[in-house]
Amino acid sequence: MLARKPLFPGVIELNFQAGEVLGCNVYLIHDSNEWILIDIGYEETVDDFIEIIRGLDFPLSRCKTLVATHADVDHIQGLAKAKQILKTTISAHPNAVEPLTTGDTLKTLAVIEAQNLNMAMPPVEIENQINDGDIITVGKKQIEVWHTPGHTDSQLAFRIGDVLLSGDNLYRDGCIGAIDAHHGSDIRSFVQSLTRIRESDVKWLAPSHGPIFAKDNAMLDRVIERVRGYLHMADFGTLAEDWPLMNEWDEEVEQGILPDGWQAPTE
Repeated sequence: MLARKPLFPGVIELNFQAGEVLGCNVYLIHDSNEWILIDIGYEETVDDFIEIIRGLDFPLSRCKTLVATHADVDHIQGLAKAKQILKTTISAHPNAVEPLTTGDTLKTLAVIEAQNLNMAMPPVEIENQINDGDIITVGKKQIEVWHTPGHTDSQLAFRIGDVLLSGDNLYRDGCIGAIDAHHGSDIRSFVQSLTRIRESDVKWLAPSHGPIFAKDNAMLDRVIERVRGYLHMADFGTLAEDWPLMNEWDEEVEQGILPDGWQAPTE
């Protein structure tokens, strides 16, 4: 059995656990021998994540559901394969149901012809529709669902005590999830979602890409001001050449580095 490396009590991020970045952050939430996954990533890494879960001694039959934070291909392409292996259900926001059940390659950004991007998007049935204010129970643990549109119209975040699994709303370097009309972005909604996070009393943000970090209201104020400015600008998009934060994340995962002020949970 692998030694578990939880970020918070009952919360394991599988890339950090593996010491290797395989794709988007995949959070395993567990309590009382029951567990769920928040996102799964690409189809090609499903087997890797399943092997990590086996090594951590989580019975595959005890996976309560697979949760999609939103319907972007880098988060959910592997859902159909993982569902078949785990024999469980899929949970997602109502706005994610159609693109996931139809395998919509446009809204999921699986196909971007102008960038010669062409990926498969296997359709998958959604058994559970979840929305703002819903509670997902895992054992005795309660996970509060937030609908935080902006990056996409289906973007969800999940609060567990002082921690918000914040999806693609915000990253440690102040970047936000890509704004692209094809997958349902909306700038005004993004400002509202970021403001909700800013005004909340959560202490830690655990995003869908990159490292966890302490919520910094001053940083959030700057981000909100910047994003609000996008309402009046035409020079943003999804064509950035690189993202330095991801290079930092690779190094931190390999070295097991966590932020100052973080304390290892006891289990």
